[in-house]
Amino acid sequence: MSSVALATAAFAGLAANAQEEAGTQKAERDHSSSDPGQENKPLLDENPSSNLPPPTDQGDIGPIWYSFNLVHKRVQQGGWTHEVNQRVLPTSRDLAGVNMRLTAGSFRELHWHTADEWAIMLYGNARVTVMNPDGTMFIDDVGKGDLWLFPAGFPHSIQGLGPDGCEFLLVFDEGNFSEDGTFLLSEFVAHTPRNVLMKNFGLGKDAIAKLPKQELYIFPAALPLSLAQDKAAVGGRRVESPIQYTFKMSAMTPTRKTPGGEVRIVDSRNFPVSKNVASALVTLKPGALRELHWHPNASEWQFWIAGKGRMTVVMNEGRARTMDFNANDVGLVPRVAGHYIENTGDTDATFLEMFKADQFIDVSLNNWLRRVPPEAVSAHLNLDQELIAKIPPEKELVIPG
Repeated sequence: MSSVALATAAFAGLAANAQEEAGTQKAERDHSSSDPGQENKPLLDENPSSNLPPPTDQGDIGPIWYSFNLVHKRVQQGGWTHEVNQRVLPTSRDLAGVNMRLTAGSFRELHWHTADEWAIMLYGNARVTVMNPDGTMFIDDVGKGDLWLFPAGFPHSIQGLGPDGCEFLLVFDEGNFSEDGTFLLSEFVAHTPRNVLMKNFGLGKDAIAKLPKQELYIFPAALPLSLAQDKAAVGGRRVESPIQYTFKMSAMTPTRKTPGGEVRIVDSRNFPVSKNVASALVTLKPGALRELHWHPNASEWQFWIAGKGRMTVVMNEGRARTMDFNANDVGLVPRVAGHYIENTGDTDATFLEMFKADQFIDVSLNNWLRRVPPEAVSAHLNLDQELIAKIPPEKELVIPG
């Protein structure tokens, strides 16, 4: 095809897109956007960008939003749990999330599972334990903003502490992971023949008869002794784990802080045990922007902790989708898809960016445009060099409103 024909086709495409965009904008302003039928107004108010998307949205990229408020909550004496995984968010192929509450003294019983467990404490305090295969033991107390990582197959437990137990988010490095599929101590003993248990434990029939006959999962118990007493009771320094499985994220200096907010990045570089899950805790002030960027090494799984925001995800073939987010929502951005997050509320917005990766990696659009020779940028974006020079040259992560 000749250069003239190529140019003609390009201009025709631009004209068609411009016409479609103008039509969409006109429709948003006239009677075309009205809905005289039934509406779930509270839900529409939560997500106006889905009900009336910006004209830049196009095509289908699959779901990028779900909410913990929409999933079944399993309530037991001692706490509750609910989950967002690939079953309800099909695009979430790499990670799954579980939100759990334990009252003071209550246990998430001793168990293990097929996936790595990354966690952040959202409220309150808990005591966590995990045993290495060599028999060394890790025990620690965690509070709001603290993290832990339990490797797949390593037995562990979580117990709520005073005064009001705890609530936390668990993230697993399997998209279809379900909390209902964990391996429980209670089920192991309940489904092992009694005579085998007697032989294994060196106990008599009367003792074996006291063992649980069904799963415990979440159950109430007395508050534990002090951390020092618990450590001494299991063998003290002799059996102490050489590996640190908790991380005090709230106490760390922000990785990046600007007038628009801050970002704390935790991955295998500063939390060595977290080899399969990388994270960033982002706080945006009102109007601030998590700059236009993408992640070359993994999809992004988000959990919204506070505030509200808007995100547009742009895929190949010109596909784009905009959604609004509120506290307790989950967002999903496919690997290498361009996106931003904007605080659209009047309070700080706080959310987690999670990745099935050993390191947090992102590419800043601003940074890239300032590293490309200016004449190349000008040819692509129709900007002169004076305007190009106004684009921030470094990766900001967070841009003020």
